[in-house]
Amino acid sequence: MNVQLKLTRGMTAPEYATAGSAAVDLRAALDDGETVILAPGEKALIPTGLAIAPETDGVVAVIAGRSGLGVKKGVSLSNGIGVIDSDYRGEICVGLINHGSEPFTVARGDRIAQMFFLPVIHADFLISESLSETERGEGGFGSTGVR
Repeated sequence: MNVQLKLTRGMTAPEYATAGSAAVDLRAALDDGETVILAPGEKALIPTGLAIAPETDGVVAVIAGRSGLGVKKGVSLSNGIGVIDSDYRGEICVGLINHGSEPFTVARGDRIAQMFFLPVIHADFLISESLSETERGEGGFGSTGVR
């Protein structure tokens, strides 16, 4: 799949790190010398200097956190995941939140998130008075157990 890429803020195109990489890293497009310091509990919106145009409406770009930032620093996406619709043409920005106990500093070029593409299926919603029965039924919130 081809994706047109508009670069701003002096950024370069993202690359897959290995042949098996599912996602590309997104980097902070801050000005040289500029930093954003996230105190514990603080949120910030970080620009990436990238805008995209997938060749088809049948995909979505998904922004996910970087596991190392989450596990080691407590820094994750402020909204859990990001959804970049195929018709959005603005700059991709990443909302970060610091759940850790120490301040976290973001500088230009830091890898702050990752982006991957998935196919999109639009549902036809059919109103019904009842739904088909399953073994699980209406059980939720831990009804299938832990083990």
